[in-house]
Amino acid sequence: MPSTSDVALTGRAIAIARVVCIVGMVYVHAWTGLTGPDLAASDHTAQGLLRWVLSDLFGKAAVPLLSLVSGWLAAGSLERRGAVSFVRGKVRTVVLPMVLWNAIAVILVGGAAWVGWIRGPTPSSWSWLANELLCLTHPADIDVQTAFLRDLFVCLLLAPGLSRMALAIQMGVVAAGLAYALSGASFPLLLRPTILVFFVLGMMARRSDALHRASSLPLILLGALYLGLAIIEVAIATHHPPLPTPFGVQAALDVALRAAAALFFWAVSWRIAASRFAGALLALEPYVFLLFCSHLIMMWLAAPVIGLVTGPLGAPLYPLFLVTQPAIALAASVALGRAITRWSPGLAEALTGGRLASAPRANSG
Repeated sequence: MPSTSDVALTGRAIAIARVVCIVGMVYVHAWTGLTGPDLAASDHTAQGLLRWVLSDLFGKAAVPLLSLVSGWLAAGSLERRGAVSFVRGKVRTVVLPMVLWNAIAVILVGGAAWVGWIRGPTPSSWSWLANELLCLTHPADIDVQTAFLRDLFVCLLLAPGLSRMALAIQMGVVAAGLAYALSGASFPLLLRPTILVFFVLGMMARRSDALHRASSLPLILLGALYLGLAIIEVAIATHHPPLPTPFGVQAALDVALRAAAALFFWAVSWRIAASRFAGALLALEPYVFLLFCSHLIMMWLAAPVIGLVTGPLGAPLYPLFLVTQPAIALAASVALGRAITRWSPGLAEALTGGRLASAPRANSG
């Protein structure tokens, strides 16, 4: 079993991994100013390749690594809490923020699109609204990333039972989840079955020092594996004309890339956690859930305004905007978090599931 010091270092590494993953996720949803055929046609251009590289290098790690650490934390929580208390807490920390942020997205983004201020989805039916709020059958059209919270909550509902399973049965669940993901089948219980796969792997890791062993793997080897898979996926995705790739092969490559990305960034996060740079990232960690929930709303509403200066993808100044979008969104999230924590602690509690409670308060003097 891991030592007390290793567990403490793992906790810091998890907090840093959240910062790295969620900041990197912004690249996946970066504003381009293009839609449809124009965006697809840009894939083989220099700026289009830059967008793909940033998305794959920094964005692919987010969902698998966040799922893995969620499983690790859930297993630890269930060692101390009963199932009812555990699930009730997750409703407050996962479901309530998801619904609130999706509602904010519908009001702000859907409203702005409805009056013609921006191009975006508009309310079309009650079923559309229900899916926007709860991600029932597919990710929301506006706040796309909150579908992760929906699938995460399903995993958390299953966690009390999963935590009592023998290791061999947990491995069977992982194998079944992978088979489901590679099959291309679709069932609304889980929108992305790989979330369950990595969640269960995180629960399995809690039983041993697997996370510690993974963190000590040579960084150069993990980076080479990650970079090699990323180059292959970007080459396939941006090849013109499109390459005929069977779905199972493409899906397997994507899962392999995500696993390699998660391992690499976990090893990086562990090393940062043991370094003098840990403090700066740990200070940002309370705000990254706010960044996760709000960054696409910012992209819909604020990015087009900045884009009036930089231009869309393909314009000379666009690469500067692309590279700095995570930093801009993070700075806005920190400012928003400090403001709502000062003005309405109850609202801050609801919107972040209590995560801002550990954030440094703005100086009231």
